[in-house]
Amino acid sequence: MKALVLAGGRGTRLRPLTHTSAKQLVPVANKPVLFYGLEAIRDAGITQVGVIVGDTGPEIRQAVGDGSAFGLDVTYIPQEAPLGLAHCVLIAREFLADEPFVMYLGDNFLVDGIRDLVDAFREAEHDAQILLTKVEEPQFYGVAELGPDGEILRLEEKPEHPRSDLAIVGVYTFSPAIHEAVRAIRPSARGELEITDAITWLIANGGRVHSHLVSGYWRDTGRLQDMLECNRIVLEAIEPDIRGIVDGPCEITGRVVIAPGASVENSVIRGPVVIGAHARINGSYIGPYTSIGEGCVVEGAEVEYSIVLGDSTIRGVSGLTYSLIGRNVEVVRAEGVPNANQLMVGDHSRIQVMS
Repeated sequence: MKALVLAGGRGTRLRPLTHTSAKQLVPVANKPVLFYGLEAIRDAGITQVGVIVGDTGPEIRQAVGDGSAFGLDVTYIPQEAPLGLAHCVLIAREFLADEPFVMYLGDNFLVDGIRDLVDAFREAEHDAQILLTKVEEPQFYGVAELGPDGEILRLEEKPEHPRSDLAIVGVYTFSPAIHEAVRAIRPSARGELEITDAITWLIANGGRVHSHLVSGYWRDTGRLQDMLECNRIVLEAIEPDIRGIVDGPCEITGRVVIAPGASVENSVIRGPVVIGAHARINGSYIGPYTSIGEGCVVEGAEVEYSIVLGDSTIRGVSGLTYSLIGRNVEVVRAEGVPNANQLMVGDHSRIQVMS
């Protein structure tokens, strides 16, 4: 069995951050979202992985390499434009050959991985298996209607009157039958080859299409609130690990990770918190559910429930919360400017806020 990982999306909902970086590489607890997916694939016993890349392909290639760091063998498959999920299957035909495969959207986050999904597919004789999860507002998702034995009867995209509360998660398993389906469909109104149309074609032509419910936590990390929630979930499970330098009168409580080369001086750290390598925290408060990236500097500041990417500086600012700060960003205190303490900032920016 192989895997097809989609890492070519443009991440419009996380702009301006994704104007300059791949959305799949935005970190959760200081590790890119994409890495969690690659590890889940490996842990499911799959080693041959094709990665669909687009405009941010060079950045993805640099981060993932040949896959050996994850115990994988990675092949890159360029997509000239975001022409739909089914188009990804179409252009990956040579790589996939006639083997079954799992298709994994690279910005999805699953705490419990995909081993159960893959094992269930291997034991059954389905042509497709769709991962589903219950949601409170199904009208905002692709929704599946199931038969009495868990078979997929119908798929609807953001229906006004949903037939169920089961939303489609961005992980699928397919037999080689899907290749005929993606060749048979036509582009949708938005000009894309939709995977839901291909699955619907399979159902209409006698294909065996089944459901599999998510057993743990799932999020599509396309929005700020989803990134911060995923960060919170991961930090809930960390174990204390202080390898950096702690100096002066510091208060460190709860589950706190301080990476080698990092330093904390005269500060209060209340976990769960992760502080990356070579970061410097001085005279500051770092509150729960915060990830500080490597090389960051936080001086005379207060930060909590936030993600700060590498090599950024926060100085003299209080009350910074519910924020996603890009790389090489400078956030400093300024006089005479109204407070603006909720931020989503792109890379190489400089923001002034009232403390």
